[in-house]
Amino acid sequence: MTTEISTSINIKEPRWDQGTFMGRAKHFFTVTDPRNVLLTNEQLENAHKVISDYRQGVMSPGLTEDELWRAKYIFDSAFHPDTGEKMILIGRMSAQVPMNMTITGCMMTFYKTTPAVVLWQWINQSFNAIVNYTNRSGDAPLSVNQLGTAYVSATTGAVATALGLNALTKHISPLVGRLVPFAAVAAANCINIPLMRQRELKHGIPITDENDNRLGESTTAAKQAISQVVVSRILMASPGMAIPPFLMNTLEKKAFLKVLFTFITLFIQV
Repeated sequence: MTTEISTSINIKEPRWDQGTFMGRAKHFFTVTDPRNVLLTNEQLENAHKVISDYRQGVMSPGLTEDELWRAKYIFDSAFHPDTGEKMILIGRMSAQVPMNMTITGCMMTFYKTTPAVVLWQWINQSFNAIVNYTNRSGDAPLSVNQLGTAYVSATTGAVATALGLNALTKHISPLVGRLVPFAAVAAANCINIPLMRQRELKHGIPITDENDNRLGESTTAAKQAISQVVVSRILMASPGMAIPPFLMNTLEKKAFLKVLFTFITLFIQV
């Protein structure tokens, strides 16, 4: 059942209470909804018009609150919050699930040969660079030089880690070898994130009081925040990259999987 539109809805904030776990879960499930990737330009422009009009106090006839919130999340999924520009398709949050599950699955399937390691680590870091560029800050944008340095450094670190560990794990359990892609991704995050946020490390991040009054900038807070981001990125990758190797190591021993090994394992990994 839909509700009539109100003129006091704050569409700058998420629809659900961000002070609760369920509120945050609903918000981020909506933000990363892969179905938004399939939206047409007409649908995106219509959402853009609804939100732009509402911000100016103009409401489309018959617009409901549910339709307004749906337009807000469509708008947020495709247009940059600072610049208002339409974002690159694969750099949008709605593309994260299909893109990451495909790339991660391929990294974990094709990890035994040098060309495969180089190719898929390069593809992964290229995708990360596109996401970082697409979602760059409009207030303090990263320069092309900073993006390029982070991209090259992260790619080099990931490839070097993967190749080095592959060489070390050739004579031990295959299970350990399956965890090499995860180690490479972890190493890349340790390089990429501090480089991408080096401006904050140098100049600090804003500090506010309980009333949101800006008190200044702190480099100590920046170091703590970036350290937490690095750890959380690695932990977020761990279920998808640390659990499947154990499953695949068991399934590989089954006769049915050995027949169509490469094709079927790729689908199972993804």
